[in-house]
Amino acid sequence: MDSVNPSSKYKDTLSLIIFIVVVLTAPLWGKFIGAGYPDLLQKFAIFGLFAIGYNILFGLTGYLSFGHAVFLGIGSYTAAWSFKLLTMNPVPAVIFAVLLSGIFAAAIGYVSLKRTGIYFAILTLAFAQMGYNLAYSVLTPITNGETGLRVLRDDPRVLDNALGVQIDGSPVGNFFGIEMTGYSGYYFCAIMLILGFYLAMRVFRSPFGMKLIAIKSNQTRMEYTGYNPRPYLLAAFVISGMYAGLAGALMVIVDPLAGAERMQWTASGEVVLMTILGGVGTLIGPLIGAVVIKYFENIFSAINESGLHATFSFLPEWLENIAVTIVSPFVGDGWHMTLGVLFMIVIIFMPGGIMEAIRRLTAWVKRMRG
Repeated sequence: MDSVNPSSKYKDTLSLIIFIVVVLTAPLWGKFIGAGYPDLLQKFAIFGLFAIGYNILFGLTGYLSFGHAVFLGIGSYTAAWSFKLLTMNPVPAVIFAVLLSGIFAAAIGYVSLKRTGIYFAILTLAFAQMGYNLAYSVLTPITNGETGLRVLRDDPRVLDNALGVQIDGSPVGNFFGIEMTGYSGYYFCAIMLILGFYLAMRVFRSPFGMKLIAIKSNQTRMEYTGYNPRPYLLAAFVISGMYAGLAGALMVIVDPLAGAERMQWTASGEVVLMTILGGVGTLIGPLIGAVVIKYFENIFSAINESGLHATFSFLPEWLENIAVTIVSPFVGDGWHMTLGVLFMIVIIFMPGGIMEAIRRLTAWVKRMRG
C-alpha cells in the first residue's frame, strides 16, 4: 500500500513524533503567546481537525466545497442525541457522529460530484444551506431550532441508567470517569487530532492519495489511462465529511450544545480560509491556518474602544481619537476586517500560504549559511 521510500518514511515518522510532542505540550508553550487556556486550545484542536479533513478533498483533488459545515452540524446533533439518549461517554458520540456524517457525505457527494468547478461548489453550498434551513425550522423537533439542542440532566440516557451512572449538576461528557472539561477536554480533542493527522498522512502517502493528486493535476488524462475518477473523488469527499462530523462531535463533547449556526455558509467559508491561509495541499498547513485564525479571533474580538484608548493613551488626545477611529473597525465585532486584510496579504505575496512563507524563509537561511 505504501508508495514512499525508506527515507520518506523516516521523515514522516519524525514529523509525526514532533507533531505529537507539540500538540501534547500545547498547554505549556501556549502560555507564552496567551493561548494556554483550555477553551482556546480546544478550538485549535477541533478546527485544526476540521481543516485537515477538508484539505483531503480540496488540497488533493482541487474540488472546492462550500458546504462542509453541514457535516459539522450533523456531527454536533448526532453527538448531542447520543448524550441525551444513550450515555455521556463520548466514545459512542464520536462513533455515531462519524458514521452518520459519512452516510450524508456519500449521498451529498454522489449528487454534487456529477459536476465540477464552480458548479460543484454551488451544489455543495446549496446542500449546506438546505441543511441549515432544515435544522433551523423544519426539523425543530430534532434540532430545537434557533434555541439549539441542549443536553439536560433529566434526559433518558438508557446506557447510563442501566449501568447506574448518576449525573450530578449540569451534564458534561465523561470519558470513563474523566470529565471532558478544561485540559481533560483538550487532551481528548488532542488525541483525536493526532489520529486524524496520522490518517491524513497515510492518505497523502498512499496510492489512493497519488490518484487524488493525479485528478487535480489532469483529470482528463487520468480518464484516458483507464481510471474512473468518480469513486476516488467520492471516497475523498466521504472521508473529508467524516472529519467534519468528528469535529462537530468534539464541539458537543466539550460543550454539550448543538446549534444550527454551525451549518451556516460562513462556517464553510471559514474552513476554506483556514486551508488557503495555511497552505493548500500541505499536511500541516491547514492546521496552522486554523490556529492562526482562531488565535487572531481570540485577540482582536476581545478588544473594545476603551481598550484602544488605553493602548493609544501615550498620544496627544486629538491624535489618540484619530487612531482609535481608524483601528476600531478592525477589532471587536469587526475583527473579520483584520482577517480579511491578513488573508489578502497572504494571497498577494504568498499564494502558497504560510507554508510557502516558511519554505521561503528556510531557503533564505540556507543561502545565507551557504
